[in-house]
Amino acid sequence: MKYIDVNRALMTADTSLLLIVDMQEKLLPAIQDVEALRSRVARLAQAARLLSVPVWATEHWPQKIGPTHADLTLHVDRTIAKTHFNACREAAFLQDWPGGRRRVLLTGTEAHICVLQTGLGLAQAGYEPVLVTDGIGSRRPADQAAACERWRRYGLETITAEMAIYEWLETPDHPAFRDVLALVK
Repeated sequence: MKYIDVNRALMTADTSLLLIVDMQEKLLPAIQDVEALRSRVARLAQAARLLSVPVWATEHWPQKIGPTHADLTLHVDRTIAKTHFNACREAAFLQDWPGGRRRVLLTGTEAHICVLQTGLGLAQAGYEPVLVTDGIGSRRPADQAAACERWRRYGLETITAEMAIYEWLETPDHPAFRDVLALVK
């Protein structure tokens, strides 16, 4: 994705939404390096909340796979149950979308299935999906790498959690700077 205006390239807290895809209790044990992943996503979600960025989560077949992990639900504003791998195919997903929140940062599992398909669906729906590369996981590293490669093939943007946090902050003068900094360190 090529930006003409550098200011458009930077994340802003008032135009972003953080989406945690299918980080459910019964799925997570199968994901590679899951504890580190869960910790990074939880810190990003905490920072998002401190910076007034809405945090949404999806749950794929929650009656079978269980709820979003308890460490993450503390920071989630809205949870949408789904049966499609692409959350955009669910009628409730795009309903009540917060106004002005066009940049959707995606985290979660599995990177090559639900995260990728939801990101592509958001792009088709006119949103700007941004893959948080250190906030995604799969059972196999090759699948996660393939998801990132395919994401880039379609010209979609990638970012790390720390890049997003500092772009949302904009300045160390931000009232939440110290609280957010404690999450990063």
